[in-house]
Amino acid sequence: MIRRAGFILFLLLLLIVPAFPSFYLTMGSYIGLYSIVAIGLVLLTGVTGLTSFGQAGFMGLGAYTSAVLTTQLAWSPWLTLLVALALTMIIAFILGAITLRMGGHYLPLATIAWGISLYFLFGTIPILGGSSGIADIQALKLFGIELRDERVFYYLIWGVCLVALWISTNLLDSREGRAIRALKGGVSMVEAFGASGLRLKNVVFIYSALLACIAGWLYAHMQRFVNPSPFGLNQGIEFLFMITIGGAFSLWGAITGATVITLLKTVLQGILPKLISQSGNFEIIVFGIMIVAVLQWMRGGIWALVEKIIPPKPDRSVKETSGLTMRAPPERGSTLLKVDGMTKAYGGLMAVKNMSFEVSAGEIVGLIGPNGAGKSTMFNLISGELPRTAGNIYFGSHTISGLKPPQIARLGLSRTFQHVRLIPGMTALENVMIGAYLRTHDGIFSAGLRLNRSADEQVRGEAARQLRRVGLEESMFVPAGSLSLGKQRVVEIARALCADPVLLLLDEPAAGLRYLEKKELAGLLSDLRSTGLTVLIVEHDMEFLMNLVDRVVVMEFGEKLAEGLPQEIRSNPAVLEAYLGGV
Repeated sequence: MIRRAGFILFLLLLLIVPAFPSFYLTMGSYIGLYSIVAIGLVLLTGVTGLTSFGQAGFMGLGAYTSAVLTTQLAWSPWLTLLVALALTMIIAFILGAITLRMGGHYLPLATIAWGISLYFLFGTIPILGGSSGIADIQALKLFGIELRDERVFYYLIWGVCLVALWISTNLLDSREGRAIRALKGGVSMVEAFGASGLRLKNVVFIYSALLACIAGWLYAHMQRFVNPSPFGLNQGIEFLFMITIGGAFSLWGAITGATVITLLKTVLQGILPKLISQSGNFEIIVFGIMIVAVLQWMRGGIWALVEKIIPPKPDRSVKETSGLTMRAPPERGSTLLKVDGMTKAYGGLMAVKNMSFEVSAGEIVGLIGPNGAGKSTMFNLISGELPRTAGNIYFGSHTISGLKPPQIARLGLSRTFQHVRLIPGMTALENVMIGAYLRTHDGIFSAGLRLNRSADEQVRGEAARQLRRVGLEESMFVPAGSLSLGKQRVVEIARALCADPVLLLLDEPAAGLRYLEKKELAGLLSDLRSTGLTVLIVEHDMEFLMNLVDRVVVMEFGEKLAEGLPQEIRSNPAVLEAYLGGV
């Protein structure tokens, strides 16, 4: 109720701004333009974790494309919008394909480079008017009426901004959006459930560029004049200031930050030169101090403080059943996984050497060995996270050695990780829903326009069913970061089960668990075996493992040391010497 009342109050404020003097109307228009860019930047930087200093360049691309085509070719501004969007999409795709593969500080540096390049391009090409810019740009026409009235244009800008906010909100609460939100925690997790990390990064990058392009197009026809100065690196940095101050993890933080920075910049530009008795952009110093303060004491930005005051959204009900199709289980006892001569070398170091073993459908197989034996490497070879040096892996009738994790996930292999990989800010239910990525096929457009409701409700029902299955129904709407380590590991298992696997890989699921939690986990895995699910498990806790598995494969120095039933392994002298400390 409070959230709805706040939104209504926000809309009323937008509606009455044109009643104030033109200064406030102009400020309102600029806040709307910058909010459009900042919404895209929140998705790119705050949600996905890709820092970009070049959004002002994309804004300039939209502005200059429309300016040139309307002044020199007399094209309709609405047609130039389509051309600007197409051109921005192509350029963003090319830039993304080159730069998004970079990690660490190289990506921000790359965005600075092409941001500066676009800025100088705008100022040096004669057809773009050089540093003088382009004047007398056509006014927008709607139903034959020119939109020269500043108040009408203000409403147009905020209409576009609210549509962008609505589409972005829908996108984040969707199949693709959950995978995008998970990217910040690492690509390997989302790829283990069938998503392409690079494709998702490119989608967000292009989407944020298109929003900046639309803002630039609106700017050009609002001002009816463009020059390079509003599209330089300084403006790109200012956009990052906006989302950092407002809240980089929230779409409403984008609007908050755009409002605060735009108004504060105007005030400081009037006050600081008088105080210092010198002209200059001294407001940047204030912004720098604010950024340091926010990063030190309020990393969620202003909107994070607002969220603490506003009551949380009520939990949406979930279906008892999902209706999603399920894979037919393989015949119990048939060979499901076959590892044949698998070798992984890092230069002269052999992490895995000539490993061979099989896993039959419907059994739990344990993979054990001393620290450094190569167990996790073997797991990553099976799941496709690491490329092999030699050997082959067969999964059912498919050869999966050489395939990427998303391709392997499509065949019915799912996994957990040695170190828990959940998204702390998402609820347990949302984390589990990521596992069902391949079980529906709604894309970016259907998600943005909210055409995916039926499929999304089915996924919610399936995720809830898996959480009930593992005994975590009461934690369904709790943020994953608030759960104990034991419950987080069980949530990971529920997420893997949500993918409807035929083979489940568990990487040290009992690590860090208390005695009773281990007993509950063992009971859960036994129940899963009784349903026909096949499990390959790496574990150090021998008591937990030996009382659970059907067979054991022992590794030492990357090679297979022994294989057999648990009681055989317990009494094997070589295993006792290498792993259990001798007789």
